[in-house]
Amino acid sequence: MTEQRGVGEGQRGVGEGRHGLDGRGGSVQPAARPASSVRHRVARILTEVFQPPAVVSILLLISPAVEPGFPGTIWFGVLGALFVCVLPLAYVLVLVRLGKLSDHHVSDRRERAPLLMLALVSVVLGLLVLNLVHAPTSVSVMILALIGGIAGLAAVSLVWKISGHASAIAAAAVIAALMFGPAWLPLLLLVPAVGWSRVVLRDHTRGQVIAGSLFGGVVIAGLWWVLRGWLI
Repeated sequence: MTEQRGVGEGQRGVGEGRHGLDGRGGSVQPAARPASSVRHRVARILTEVFQPPAVVSILLLISPAVEPGFPGTIWFGVLGALFVCVLPLAYVLVLVRLGKLSDHHVSDRRERAPLLMLALVSVVLGLLVLNLVHAPTSVSVMILALIGGIAGLAAVSLVWKISGHASAIAAAAVIAALMFGPAWLPLLLLVPAVGWSRVVLRDHTRGQVIAGSLFGGVVIAGLWWVLRGWLI
């Protein structure tokens, strides 16, 4: 009898455990969804939405706005975006599909420099095409600034994984504010947001994000500002 009662109590204890009871008869609360999963999802959305090809494409589309004729001249920006962003990104996606690259963000630093140099070739080719079709100088100025930025990022990437995402969004935010005035300064809030996403996803360290932000907001935007004053 004692043995049967012990077995029964053991079975009841197992049943209670399955229904969320602990060993003392208290209820066991279901595990809360970790906050890190929400942070990770938000970070992933920011990273994908504001990836460099998308951000730079928008910069090129608005680049003719500093000269008369805009928005009728926007198609020159589209042509520039084809060579600067679309073609290099298409090449990257093909390599990812073939298993030659880690991912479309090129997370492996060793893969970055050769791809950036290839992108540089496409950008220079685009610049030549734009000159042939007599595109507004403002588009060429933007591309020249981007050439300087790509070359700098490629050089740094040989030894350190500086953040291209942070560089692109910082350059875009500063250039937009310089083009259209202080009303566009709130775009600068995107810089820490995108930088945060890169750190959360563990694609970059804080230092790499800060360096990328400074490079884009100071070097690339500054180069654009100097070239604009010189050539336009």
